[in-house]
Amino acid sequence: MKMKMTKIAAVLALTFACQGAQAGEKQEMEALRQTTLNLIEALVQQGLLTRDKADQLVKSATVTQPAAQPEQTAQTTDANVVRVQYVPESVKREIREQIKGEVLAQAKSERWGDPGAMPDWVGRFKLSGDVRLRLQQDLFQKDNATPAQLAQFGINMDNSTENRERALLRVRLGMGIKVADDWTAGLRLTTGSTTGPVSTNQALGNSFNKYTVVFDQAYLKYDPYRWLTVSGGRIPNPWFSTDLVWDDDLNFEGVAATYKPQLSDSVTGFLTGGAFAVQDIQSSDTVKAKSKWLFGAQAGAEWVAEDMSKFKLGISYYRYTNIAGQPNPFGSTPYSLTAANSPQKGNSMFNNNALNNFAGNPNALAANFHELNITAAYDWAAFDPMHVILSGDFVKNIGFDRAEILQRTGRDIQPKTTGYQAKVTLGVPIMMKNGDWQAYFGYRHLERDAVLDAFTDSDFHLGGTDAKGYFIGGNYGLNKNAWVGLRYLSADQIDGPPLAIDVLQVDLNAKF
Repeated sequence: MKMKMTKIAAVLALTFACQGAQAGEKQEMEALRQTTLNLIEALVQQGLLTRDKADQLVKSATVTQPAAQPEQTAQTTDANVVRVQYVPESVKREIREQIKGEVLAQAKSERWGDPGAMPDWVGRFKLSGDVRLRLQQDLFQKDNATPAQLAQFGINMDNSTENRERALLRVRLGMGIKVADDWTAGLRLTTGSTTGPVSTNQALGNSFNKYTVVFDQAYLKYDPYRWLTVSGGRIPNPWFSTDLVWDDDLNFEGVAATYKPQLSDSVTGFLTGGAFAVQDIQSSDTVKAKSKWLFGAQAGAEWVAEDMSKFKLGISYYRYTNIAGQPNPFGSTPYSLTAANSPQKGNSMFNNNALNNFAGNPNALAANFHELNITAAYDWAAFDPMHVILSGDFVKNIGFDRAEILQRTGRDIQPKTTGYQAKVTLGVPIMMKNGDWQAYFGYRHLERDAVLDAFTDSDFHLGGTDAKGYFIGGNYGLNKNAWVGLRYLSADQIDGPPLAIDVLQVDLNAKF
């Protein structure tokens, strides 16, 4: 608006100042003057300019200028004519065209006079979201261990032998807000429980009660350059990864930065680092537990071929601090908060109420977790829009120390610290329109203490680690941004008590 006022004032000043020109020129400038006054009146009528401001513009443009020397002014006998320096026709034409072009360009971009025009701040908001309806059947093998037997291994399940059918709903509504050229704020609301970090599903069948909606994401992102991004708050997953280590619905609380140098015309590198608060604990004289943190770093590169085929490789190191449980001494509980927070199942556990006291169920992690992760994906796009996508993931917990665990917990636990996954996908990479399809098949082997069970996939084996098996599925597009999906996951326990769980999921998805 400031530029608009400046241009209008300039036009008025020029037209009023040139009233002393020759007759033809006066006629031309009078037409320009009248057009400018009409434009101001139109802005007033549309509410884009106040009447006081319009009068001020006209008044400031008609201030009498001091007379120039007689030899430099036009000759006239009218005492009311303002005498100014002669302005060549070419200069007047150039000024007129420049002002006209800039004013019209701004009028078009800001939609002056358009009754449907929205305020400028509205254009800085971008909404997105999705809705998923799911029918799920959990299939349990009849000779599975009972819930009481599983509890002795730190596995808390109310049912392990009776099949269960569920109807689930997931709704996510996100908003991206452009704060400035380099700054963006992100917010996302979702259904789901506040007690678990890896699921946003809402079970149907709650006596028609209303659903809980929570903030799933809330962050600020800074993009000063094409090759640098910094995010802080509750942010989306910053890692190149699969659901072997991180569940697809998991978000991170902390700060992360990614540096993306262009290594060549076809190769882009990436280096990501992050620090995330896992559990905030206020230590004191009676509380000896310390806050739990996750620190991570990832380096890799992506190669893009001329036919848009891609190969991406990332090597990561994730290190948790203060995550392992500490046993309480007899008669006091200063280390109670070292117990596992939001576990799923699978990790080696012990009871931290007292050293060598196994009367209660295990509640604390026995091992430390320093995870070395290698992830790779190849997207063959030679037959675009049909793609063949191969992905692989390997993880090793190099923080597992058998002797240290024995000394701290009194338990001698055999190391089971490796996990891997392979998957092949045929079809379109992203479901977008009617007739799109994709099919996939994969195999997973995730040992007991390979990763922290709280944050891995919540669907395979109904969540956690210490499971192996396969998964198969596909999607088919019903319309633009709407598709149906079918997935079957079959998993067995690797160690510990017998626990075989198959999961069948039928989804109806829509995104916007």
